[in-house]
Amino acid sequence: MNCLMVICNVPDETTATHIAHVLVQERLAACVNILPACRSVYRWEGALQESSELPLLIKTTQACYARLQQRLLELHPYDVPEIIALPVAQGLPAYLTWVSQCVLSSDD
Repeated sequence: MNCLMVICNVPDETTATHIAHVLVQERLAACVNILPACRSVYRWEGALQESSELPLLIKTTQACYARLQQRLLELHPYDVPEIIALPVAQGLPAYLTWVSQCVLSSDD
């Protein structure tokens, strides 16, 4: 099944909701969890930055990842958004099957 958990932080609730709806509607993700705000500390353009962001946990498949990444780049307001894909090593088989059935396959 080769499911992935994609992590992507966004700046606000409006952006989070919009991205979540688009990804699920377009069958690029089976589910998107919008987590509560967190503080991010990072270096950007040579300066230390700190901001509030909302993490998204996006469930998809390896076969759909390239399309999901491209769509995230189109929707995201940051110049260089955090988009990190982690392989799902184990999971409830019925859930992983559901994820695979909800997203586009490489043939779609």
